[in-house]
Amino acid sequence: MRKEDCFYLGKIAKKFSFKGEVLAYLDTDEPELYENLESVFVECNKHLVPFFIESSSLHKNDFLRIRFEDMNTEEEANAIIGNAIYLPLNTLPKLTGKKFYFHEVIGFEVEDKRFGIVGKIQSINDSTAQPLFEVLNGDVEILIPMIDHFLVKIDRENKKVMMDLPEGLIEMYL
Repeated sequence: MRKEDCFYLGKIAKKFSFKGEVLAYLDTDEPELYENLESVFVECNKHLVPFFIESSSLHKNDFLRIRFEDMNTEEEANAIIGNAIYLPLNTLPKLTGKKFYFHEVIGFEVEDKRFGIVGKIQSINDSTAQPLFEVLNGDVEILIPMIDHFLVKIDRENKKVMMDLPEGLIEMYL
C-alpha cells in the first residue's frame, strides 16, 4: 500500500500493558468510527506495513487501546511506539454538503462571490489556531481562513470551493 493512497489516522503513543498492547492516539473528531478495525497500516522505516488487530477499544476519548495479532511482549510493542498509523482512503465515509476532508480539496479552485476566481488550493495549513487554505494566484500565495461562515459550497463535481470572503481579504495580497 502506498502512502498516497492512505490517510493519516494517528500514531502509536505508548504501550498499555506488559502483554504487548498499545495506545494509539487518533487524530479525528469521531474516534468511535475506528473502534472495530480489522487492520491498520503502521509506518515502519518509511514503509506501510499491515498490522492485524486482535482486539481494540476506546480509551479516554482520543485513544484506541489495541492488541495486535502476534504481538505479545513489551519489547515488540516498544518497537512501534511513535510510529504513524494509516488507513486506505477508500475507507473514509463520504462527506456531503460543506463538510470535506483536507486532502480532497487540494487542487480545487476557490471562487469568491464578489472577487470571482481566486486561485487553486495548493495545501492546507493546519498548524495554526485556524486552518488556512493556501491558494496560489499566479505566483502569489493567498492565505484564506477556513471558517464555516465563509464557506458557501463545496462543488466536488466542478472541483470548486465557493466562498463569501470579507471585502479586502484577497485584495490585501494582490
